[in-house]
Amino acid sequence: MKITDQPSVGPIAARTPTCFIIILLALAFIVLAAPGGQTPDDKHSADWPAYGGGPENTHYSALTQINRENVSRLQVAWSFDTQDSYPSSEMECNPIIVGGVLYATSPKSNVVALHAATGKLLWRFDPNSGQRIVGKMRNRGVTYWADGKDRRIFAAARTFLYALDADTGHLVATFGNQGRIDLRDDLGREERSAVTMTSPAIIYKDLLIMGSAMGETLPAAPGDIRAYDARTGKLRWSFHTIPHPGEFGYETWPKDAWKYSGAANSWAGLSLDVKRGLVFVPTGSAAYDFYGANRVGDNLFASSLLALNAETGERVWHFQSVRHDIWDRDLPAPPALVTVTHDDHQVDAVAQTTKSGYVFLFDRVSGTPLFPIEDRRFPRSDLAGEVTAATQPLPLKPPPFARQELTARMLTERTPEAHRAALERFKTVRSSGQFVPASRDGTIVFPGFDGGAEWGGSAFDPESGLLYVNANEMAWILRMVEQKLGTDQPTGRSIYRKECVTCHGLDMKGSPPEFPSLEGIAQRYEDTDLLLFLAQGSGRMPSFYRLGDEGLRAVIDFVAHGHDSPVKKQGASPFDMKYLSDGYNRFLDPDGYPAIQPPWGTLNAIDLNRGQIAWKIPLGEYPELASQGIAVTGSENYGGPVVTAGGLIFIAATSFDKKFRAFDKTTGKLLWETTLPAAGNATPSTYEVDGRQYVVIAAGGGKSKAPSGGSIVAFALPQ
Repeated sequence: MKITDQPSVGPIAARTPTCFIIILLALAFIVLAAPGGQTPDDKHSADWPAYGGGPENTHYSALTQINRENVSRLQVAWSFDTQDSYPSSEMECNPIIVGGVLYATSPKSNVVALHAATGKLLWRFDPNSGQRIVGKMRNRGVTYWADGKDRRIFAAARTFLYALDADTGHLVATFGNQGRIDLRDDLGREERSAVTMTSPAIIYKDLLIMGSAMGETLPAAPGDIRAYDARTGKLRWSFHTIPHPGEFGYETWPKDAWKYSGAANSWAGLSLDVKRGLVFVPTGSAAYDFYGANRVGDNLFASSLLALNAETGERVWHFQSVRHDIWDRDLPAPPALVTVTHDDHQVDAVAQTTKSGYVFLFDRVSGTPLFPIEDRRFPRSDLAGEVTAATQPLPLKPPPFARQELTARMLTERTPEAHRAALERFKTVRSSGQFVPASRDGTIVFPGFDGGAEWGGSAFDPESGLLYVNANEMAWILRMVEQKLGTDQPTGRSIYRKECVTCHGLDMKGSPPEFPSLEGIAQRYEDTDLLLFLAQGSGRMPSFYRLGDEGLRAVIDFVAHGHDSPVKKQGASPFDMKYLSDGYNRFLDPDGYPAIQPPWGTLNAIDLNRGQIAWKIPLGEYPELASQGIAVTGSENYGGPVVTAGGLIFIAATSFDKKFRAFDKTTGKLLWETTLPAAGNATPSTYEVDGRQYVVIAAGGGKSKAPSGGSIVAFALPQ
């Protein structure tokens, strides 16, 4: 056939041979089916194919079927009960949706595949193998990868990462060791401290790139960023966040710190510029969180934003948000990869939110700040051995989205009694704003250890340049307790005070939900369960196997039965801390409410083009206070927002009122709300199946002593 005989279907096709068209179609198919393949219009897809909506982690959807005009008509389309919630369990999953199938994790880290239009269960994978669940199993979602017909779901539970067939839920036996890899491997240390993943990995071609989560007291594993072959499970590259000799940043630590220091890990998840092959990594503080005498120096790459070559793991640029972090100021969420207007030019940028209530904005390629960053001096520590950094960096724009310093004028006025108690406590502690070192008297950390911004992350609207961030505005008290090192024979009590008091407190009441109370633990667990739990570790709690059987049993005797048994004395260790925190303590009034004036939680719209706050509203309330006329106070909130081209922001997050809400993205006006079966402490997803748009949220509760649940609830417009 001659070219002129081709049907007239357009100017290119009219002069293109059939065989060439076939080749073009074939190439397009290859691109679509390539490992981790991303089309240019993935962000406009009807799917929600990755944690945060896509590799850019902008939480944005171009779907418009649900919009400002009709969102008030939303109703439950389907609900799925995971049937595996338990007391104080949580559910932080951001479901992904690929090809009409929804993949999510449950309170016990089961992976479920559901028909996305009906909620019908297609398959379930249980990684627990009949093991008893002791403690929380936090998991924020799964990762999808495909190469032609080979389609896989990657999910973490305990210390393992599993590869599952996306169609059946069966283990992929050719991956790692019969379908899983041990996250404690490939870290270059003989000691195998507990390591897990709370946030899913990210895909670049055939690489599975991931961070990790571990204990925040010593000993702890190093927080290496690792890339594994998605087909075989073999390690392809590793980046040392605690640099080894000869590596960039090594001089910012003591010379042997790479052998014993730990954490500096990326537990919050990663973002990816697919086109440029850049992976962006937010890291947390080094262990021990609150006293760094054994890690004097700035401690690169702890509390930093890293840009790495996704193919090789090589550092491209970095920015350290907190030098020598002794405040647990982890970068708490994946950065959003955004495009903004700066100096009348379009700039591909990266926006990183922080616990301290600031947003840092950088040129994505060079790492150049788009707004000025100022180094400011802060007080030095008066704790023996501690050497604080002389300065800390703070951006001059945008302004902080959370209050920065707690003063006496800001204390609660809820009742005269509450105010009096708060003022008496406030007078005994230090409160001078950000980066005031911990003290033996107690130091106010405000915003608190949970932010400001937290792990839910932010949402970016490309139409307006607005970044939406929900924030906590809670004050916490950091108080240090001096330890007697190497003078007395250790006992169960002294081991508890050294190893456990930071999280669970001197009174064993903890700071629920992050750090549970140990009171009455003997009524909840057998000694054999506790022994296994302490030896293996779980989530943020490290393994204490190094204490040996005698040491572990002495701790159990003390905690569960009140007996203070002696333990054979051991030698000095680099893990010995002269000072330890007395626990994670919220600054609360006698009735358990925040000891400061509202708002206690907010939703913020930040104009990244201008570096300004566009609007701010309280987010959440306490139902019992609302019934007394004290409404719209805001509350603690965990889980992020989603923004859509339909003009909406969807967010649940609030811990006490169990509400799921939709706001006008331009004004912050509330347009719709509903009550969930349990608090939706997770980030929602939105997707389309068979022409119908859905918005789905995991309702797991369990935070701040709220009731637990295990539901996945999808909403849609009436048919």
